Amino acid sequence: QVQLMESGGGLVQPGGSLKLTCEVSGNIDMINAMGWYRQAPGGQRDLIAGITNAGPTKIKEHVKGRFTISKEEKWNAIYLQMNNLRPEDTGVYYCKAEYGVVTTYWGQGTQVTVAS
Repeated sequence: QVQLMESGGGLVQPGGSLKLTCEVSGNIDMINAMGWYRQAPGGQRDLIAGITNAGPTKIKEHVKGRFTISKEEKWNAIYLQMNNLRPEDTGVYYCKAEYGVVTTYWGQGTQVTVAS
């Protein structure tokens, strides 16, 4: 199993930047892919960006050109660099690990608030 811990969220003005970190511990060799998800207030958890050992695989259309997902050489950590933030980017950001064949793990989330 693995444990995920997100950090880096906070309050930022529109146009600002944040870098989220998801630290991973445990049996990281069993991880196949990871991703960042956002849950807006009252909404569901939606994929923002995904990554495998081959590199980024998915990026939500509305964050293209503004957000970048990256990872360490091994699955020690993944990152989400968020630039030119907008109020609609507000939400709780979670990282997820796809582990083995059918298992997924989630972190506890980090709040991102974009407001003047």
